[in-house]
Amino acid sequence: MSDKLPPAALDQLFRTARTHKDWSDRPVEEELLRELYELLRWGPTSINSYPARFIFVRSLEGKQKLASAVMEGNRAKIHAAPVTVIIGNDLDFADKFPTLLGHLPPERVKMLDAMNPVPEVTAMRNGTLQGAYLILAARALGLGCGPMSGFDNQIMDRAFFPGGRNESNFICGLGYGKLESLQPRNARLEFEDVAHFA
Repeated sequence: MSDKLPPAALDQLFRTARTHKDWSDRPVEEELLRELYELLRWGPTSINSYPARFIFVRSLEGKQKLASAVMEGNRAKIHAAPVTVIIGNDLDFADKFPTLLGHLPPERVKMLDAMNPVPEVTAMRNGTLQGAYLILAARALGLGCGPMSGFDNQIMDRAFFPGGRNESNFICGLGYGKLESLQPRNARLEFEDVAHFA
């Protein structure tokens, strides 16, 4: 196991990281988005299911299409962010098992697929994990993040995931946030409020 990260790294990932709603005009280059993916793809998922699918919305046309699916309060955020990524879940993720589980014999891969009677649950659980890895990878690379729900999944899926194989999970603005626009940080619950030892 590696050594504990230094305090500055922990601050950047968690303690001083903030959710951004207002963005600078500084662009997010494609190369950086590819680097972000190279980091997030190593986060663990159950049986290496890897169901998340990502659409990085950058064009004006894409932003207009995306804005039509979100609640009114989120539309300005879509247009302001250099990139908004749609994190979706592939319900047919088992199609990739021959690649993702290539170290196993084919009969074992088929057995694992058969043991998953409700793929939607596995896709949602692990796709959400991968969306969280995206946020941490973005912060590690110096990007600000603005995760959002508040959209119509059916409109989103018709626009970006036609065919029914993929379902939208959540969206996240990416860019360089304006620090002067941040509001005071909201409270978090203490350990004793949410956890106990058994």
